[in-house]
Amino acid sequence: MSINKVIISGGGTGGHIFPAIAIADTIQKKYPAAEILFVGAEGKMEMEKVPKAGYEIVGLPIRGIQRKLTLKNLSVPFKLISSLWKAKKLVKKMQPDIAIGVGGYASAATLRVASKQKVPTLIQEQNSYPGITNKWLAKRANTICVAYDNLDRFFPKEKIVKTGNPIRNEMVEISGKREAACDHFGLDPNKKTVLIIGGSLGARTLNMSLKKDLQKLIDQDVQIVWQCGKFYFERLKEELGETLSSKLVYLSDFIFKMDLAYAAADVIISRAGAISVSEVCLVGKPVILVPSPNVSEDHQTKNAMALVQENAAVLVKDADANEKLVEETLVLLSDEARMRSLSENITKLGISDAAERILVEIEKLI
Repeated sequence: MSINKVIISGGGTGGHIFPAIAIADTIQKKYPAAEILFVGAEGKMEMEKVPKAGYEIVGLPIRGIQRKLTLKNLSVPFKLISSLWKAKKLVKKMQPDIAIGVGGYASAATLRVASKQKVPTLIQEQNSYPGITNKWLAKRANTICVAYDNLDRFFPKEKIVKTGNPIRNEMVEISGKREAACDHFGLDPNKKTVLIIGGSLGARTLNMSLKKDLQKLIDQDVQIVWQCGKFYFERLKEELGETLSSKLVYLSDFIFKMDLAYAAADVIISRAGAISVSEVCLVGKPVILVPSPNVSEDHQTKNAMALVQENAAVLVKDADANEKLVEETLVLLSDEARMRSLSENITKLGISDAAERILVEIEKLI
């Protein structure tokens, strides 16, 4: 059997795009001659990230309805019709062996058209609470790959396969890297280290909570590796001033060597996006999750609770972070037994070969 032509559609956020690229990389590795075409939404993040990863992408004019009252909503039906027409032409011309959807508006149009043209379809749902697109596509999809249990509340049970979320493995390969990590960030290997990651754009709540109580961590001789995001970097540098001269604080807008950051950490503080959660499960360090409230269906809280229920993570609500985040961090750092237990439990939840498992399902469909 061979895979010749594949369409992968979706995007909008890194949580959709990076799993899609990981799936494409895995297909390409086993089937180097396979032609892989991405279909995204014009003006969205995928139009930049996918070509950087070495793949061709075509954009659809599709847009979602704005929640506030705006004239832009009047164009939504026309953009949808235009997107369906463009997707139909693409599918007809390419005649793919399979169409894969990873969530986001573009995958709604592409997979709808593909299934109508009798192309096998597979959707990959990253979250513990599915997005609107994947719930809508589920009836027509042949296979639904998921990362969490109990999704038969939303999807037909017979179509569900638990594969985990495909992630960039180089990010989580930390074995034997602690010494190199301490050198890279200028850390003392004998001191406790906290890693704070709020995504490439940063997370306001994490940054403000940490800024408020940074001195408490410094007073306890705790080292901090802090990815604050490009929107906050200059402001924090200015506001923290002399505090940043402490050897205990490493502040950066973006950390490129995430494997070293994970290797250095004793405790990780993170949002609870699907890919972040999948990464920390594979890293296996104690983690404090602060779910973002600014996401559809509050899915980050549901992602976090899937770990908390297994005693595999600590949850601090966004609304409580300003008062409790640093306090909870210090309590956790002082409790070796709890740190060990969290680490052991979260490691059990990690799936390191998710992309390979998804490829098996793709091969079955073809």
